[in-house]
Amino acid sequence: MRVLVTGGAGFIGAHLCERLLESGDKVVCLDNFKTGSRDNVKHLRTDKSFEMVKKDLLDPLDFRIDRVFNLACPASPQRYQKDPIGTIKINTIGMIGLLELARRRKARILQASTSEVYGDPLAHPQSEDYWGNVNPIGPRSCYDEGKRIAESLMFAYGAQHRVDIRVARIFNTYGPRMGTDDGRVVSNFIVQALEGNDITVYGDGSQTRSFCYVSDMVEGLCRLMDAENFTGPVNLGNPAEITVLDLARKVKKMTGSASMIRFRPLPTDDPVRRRPDITLAKRKLGWKPKVDLDTGLRKTIDYFRTVLDRG
Repeated sequence: MRVLVTGGAGFIGAHLCERLLESGDKVVCLDNFKTGSRDNVKHLRTDKSFEMVKKDLLDPLDFRIDRVFNLACPASPQRYQKDPIGTIKINTIGMIGLLELARRRKARILQASTSEVYGDPLAHPQSEDYWGNVNPIGPRSCYDEGKRIAESLMFAYGAQHRVDIRVARIFNTYGPRMGTDDGRVVSNFIVQALEGNDITVYGDGSQTRSFCYVSDMVEGLCRLMDAENFTGPVNLGNPAEITVLDLARKVKKMTGSASMIRFRPLPTDDPVRRRPDITLAKRKLGWKPKVDLDTGLRKTIDYFRTVLDRG
């Protein structure tokens, strides 16, 4: 297969590129490097089956490909709120451009959607038939509603043009190659703890999240892409739920940090509870996470130690 991975120099994208190359595919990695990093894929540049293309998803696209994984969008609130109009454009104009490419090339396309389509959920855990509770004009709406319209576009192209689509709703994912400044909770806590800074918890820390290690996420994405007669949407995430405060305490203990935990006001529209129902993924994909939180955190902490030691 010749596979296009947009956002391929991002955190999950880089791991996915690596996995596809190991499987014998030829990979075209497209990234504009606004949030992705060349360091994430530099070890792949010597592979003759790997091609790096610096390009924006909003530019005209013409690649000879069999499959498309679309991971091109900032994923942390800090980054997608920095340019809300750009975030909306990626999920609308960019999505249309990719779907047109998939239509022309008769390629299968997978959209990396998000648990944020559920907003601040009133149903718990969240299953795929829940329609969500999203503020359409809040500071997070550029991402939440952007991803929702991207899903709508996927299914419209599937129905109208018979494009072969797949939709994954990704829940919180963590692991090596996360950015030290990407603003996500796991990387924030680890970097703050290792540098001896205050560990910042928003609200009282009672809000919950469920964290999936990146290798498990990549496995789920690949299984969904390979699945026949199944479009999704399907939740991919680890259903093991933990409060943000307990995560902060766990990171502090595992790093041996003397950092203090400090509380800050809860951001607008921050979800109170987040946990995936992965019944559908188990049934349709034979997939469930294998890496427990302690194991994944140890690997991630070791990675950030190395990065910070390099300066």
